[in-house]
Amino acid sequence: MAAQNATETGSLAKRYAGALFDLADDKHQLDAVVADLAAIDKMIDESADFRRLINSPILTRTEQGKAIAGIAQAAQFGPLIAKFLGLLAQNRRLFALPAMIQAFKKMLADRRGEMTAQVWSARALSAEQQSALTETIKRAHGAKVTMEVKVDPDLIGGLIVKVGSRMIDSSIRTKLQKLQLAMKGVG
Repeated sequence: MAAQNATETGSLAKRYAGALFDLADDKHQLDAVVADLAAIDKMIDESADFRRLINSPILTRTEQGKAIAGIAQAAQFGPLIAKFLGLLAQNRRLFALPAMIQAFKKMLADRRGEMTAQVWSARALSAEQQSALTETIKRAHGAKVTMEVKVDPDLIGGLIVKVGSRMIDSSIRTKLQKLQLAMKGVG
């Protein structure tokens, strides 16, 4: 059942993201829209209150619409994103916003011939580290690379890098988990 819901959310997200992409492209606002979406993505990552707002089945359409309009105004989002968020609230689709953002970014990367690499690290990476990682990924995949770097202190150390469907996990947390499993097998 969860897989079916994920598939439904994914196709819903692609439809909405496609509509937003086409509209932003027609109005020559792709860069502005992707910047606003990146700000929203950051809000989702950093604010439990914002996550509750977009995922709440209890709030009415009107309540979600007013809250999201206030956030859009305070964050100074462009009119296209503000209207898009209002539409999502009206249609009770805010829960799919993270998937829509990812779908939009993928469409833009495909258009530009770029790859997106998602990177999780235990601590913030320096500009030099990000540059070196970007170069390494670019050499391995032969395409321009855009990186989305997120900090996850639970990793203890190391990195997790996801490019497309391929994931490389060299985090200390995973190595410790593997060691713990191996130790269980011995004892």
